Amino acid sequence: MKTCKEMAKLWGVTERTVTTFCKTGKIPGAVKEGKSWRIPDEAEKPVDGRILSGKYVKKEEKEAKKPLPIGISDYVRAQSEYYYVDKTGMIKEFLDRKPLVSLFTRPRRFGKTLNMDMLRVFFEISDTDTSQYFRDKEIWKCGEEYREHQGKYPVIFLTFKDIKFASWELTFAKIAELVQEEFGRHKELGMSEKLEPYEKDYFRKILAGQANEVELSSSLQKLSKMLHEHYGKAPIIMIDEYDAPIQEGYSKKFYEEIVGFMWNFFSGAFKDNRHLSYGFLTGILRIAQESIFSGLNNPTVNSILDETYDKYFGFTRAEVHKMLRDYGALEKEAELKTWYDGYLFGAEEVYNPWSVVNYIAQGCIPKAYWVNTGKNEILEEVLKAATEDVIEKLYALLQGERVVARIDQNVVYRSLLEEPSSIYSLLLVAGYLKTPKKELQTDGSYLCEVSIPNWEIAAVYKAEILSHLLQIGAVTRTTADRIAESLYTNDVKKLQSAIAEYMDKSISFYDAGAEGFYHGLVLGLIALLDQQYKITSNREFGEGRYDISLFPRELRYPGILMELKWKKGITEDTLKKLAKEALNQIETQRYDAEMRQEGVTEVIKLGIAFSGKNVKIWTV
Repeated sequence: MKTCKEMAKLWGVTERTVTTFCKTGKIPGAVKEGKSWRIPDEAEKPVDGRILSGKYVKKEEKEAKKPLPIGISDYVRAQSEYYYVDKTGMIKEFLDRKPLVSLFTRPRRFGKTLNMDMLRVFFEISDTDTSQYFRDKEIWKCGEEYREHQGKYPVIFLTFKDIKFASWELTFAKIAELVQEEFGRHKELGMSEKLEPYEKDYFRKILAGQANEVELSSSLQKLSKMLHEHYGKAPIIMIDEYDAPIQEGYSKKFYEEIVGFMWNFFSGAFKDNRHLSYGFLTGILRIAQESIFSGLNNPTVNSILDETYDKYFGFTRAEVHKMLRDYGALEKEAELKTWYDGYLFGAEEVYNPWSVVNYIAQGCIPKAYWVNTGKNEILEEVLKAATEDVIEKLYALLQGERVVARIDQNVVYRSLLEEPSSIYSLLLVAGYLKTPKKELQTDGSYLCEVSIPNWEIAAVYKAEILSHLLQIGAVTRTTADRIAESLYTNDVKKLQSAIAEYMDKSISFYDAGAEGFYHGLVLGLIALLDQQYKITSNREFGEGRYDISLFPRELRYPGILMELKWKKGITEDTLKKLAKEALNQIETQRYDAEMRQEGVTEVIKLGIAFSGKNVKIWTV
C-alpha cells in the first residue's frame, strides 16, 4: 500500500488531487487509516477530466451505455445487447477440477440461471459458431486447453425456476411440458440412424405428451443415452433451480409426491450414468437428506460457505465500482454498499446483483428491489414455526446485532417442525443472513456468528415480522404507523393509546406476564424506525443497563430512551407510579450520557409500565 504523496509523485499530480480521488471513491481499494489514505500498489490513476497545465478540457459526451440486464437470463442476449459482467472465468475453474456432478446453492436472483445458460452456450454442440460469444471474454484468454472444450458436447438443459403451482398434478404437468420442450430441442434424434426403433418410439411418445409419471421419471437417463449414441459423446445435463418445486411441495402439502418423483428423475440422470460427461445443478438448498441425492455418487456441493466459485455469483466490489463509474454514479457507491452489499460467499464479499442493476437503472433510488421479486415463503415458514427464543433473536438481528447459531448445510424444509433452530441455516442459504465469523465443527456443521447483510434485508425482516403479526390479528398497519408517528412527534398520549390498542388485540395471542414479553413487543413495533435510528437494547451505559435506545442516524432527529417496568394485577395509580419509577431510572442512571457525548442535543425519555393489557407512559 502507498501513501497519497507516493502516488502523487508516481502519477504526476498533486497530493491534494490524490486525496480527492480517495474521498470521492475513484480509487478502488483505497482505505483511510487515521487521517491518512492508503492506496493499493497496483491502483490506476483515475480519469478526472484535467491536464497537468491546470487547464480543464471539455469532457466528451458520455458514450451511450447498454441497458442493464434486468431479468435477462439468456447469455447470448445478455452479453451482446446488455451491460454484461463477465463471469466466464467460472468455466476455467470448473475445467480445472472436473467434478462429475456439481451442485451450486445460492439465494434467488444471484445469477444462477444466467451462469447455467453461459455454461450451456459454451459447451453445447451447435450448427452456428458459438465461440463468437466468448472471444472477448475472460475464458478465451485462458488458453487453448480450455477453448478446445467449446462447442463439443450435447447438452440437456432444464430450468425449474418457474414451477410454482398449488398441487402435484399441476406441478407434474409443468415438468412434463419442460421435458417435452427439451426433447423437441433435440429433434435430430427423431431421424437418427444410430438409435433403435424402440428408442425412437419413446422419443415420439415424449414429444406427443403421452408419457405417464413412471415413463417420465426416466426421461433424463434415456435422453442422455440417445444423445450419446447419436453424437458419440456423452452429454452434459444441467438442472437449474432444481429445488423450486420441492419448496412449493413443502408449502402446498404435496411434499412426498414431489420428492418421490425427483428421486427417480435425478437418479436416472446422475447415478452411475455412463452416458454423462458432467452434471450441473443449482438451487437454494443442498437437500442432502431429502433422499433425492441419497443414491447418487456424492455430488460436489458448492455452497455460500465454500471459497470455490465464490466470486461468480453476485457482483464483487471491483465489478460494482466499475459499473458505477461506467454509468457516471460513483458518488452513490457508499449508499449502494449500505443497501445491497454485505453478503459473504466463501471469502468474497459480494453485492446482490439484481438489486444493483435495478438501483442504477432506476436512477439510483435506494429501495428493496430484491424482496419485491416474489413472496418470501421461507421467512413466512420460519415465523410460523418460530419459538420465543427464535423471535427474540430475530429482534436482535433487526437491531444490527450478531447472533450465534449452528449452521447445518444439510437442512431440509420439514426440519423446521422438528428443530426450530434450523431456521438460521434456511435463512443463511436463502440470502437473509451473512456469516461474519464461522468455525467448522467435527460433524460437518458450522458454529457461526450471523447478522443481517444490509438495509435491504433489514427491510424484509421488518416487513415480514410486522406482516406476521398482522396475519394473526395482533396488530393493524394503522396501529404500527401510529406508534412510529408518535415517537417521531413525542406525542405520549398517542403512543400510549396505540400501544394499549396493540396490547388489547394481542393479549389473546401471547402469554403476557413478564417484562421480556413487553420488551419484545415494543422492539417489534419500533422496528419501523430502523432506517432513521440505530435500535439497541439491554446495553450497559452510564451507571446501569438501559432497556431500549433509539440512537439517531442523523443528528436532526432526537434520541429516544425507553425503560420498561412490569407488575401483575396492579391498580392504575400504582401503574402510574411504576412508569414514573422507570423514568426516574433513566435520569438517575444517566442513560443519556452516550447520546450526549455523540452530539445528540435532544433526548426523549420514556418510562413505560405494563400490567396485563394496561400500559402507562411517563415523560419529562
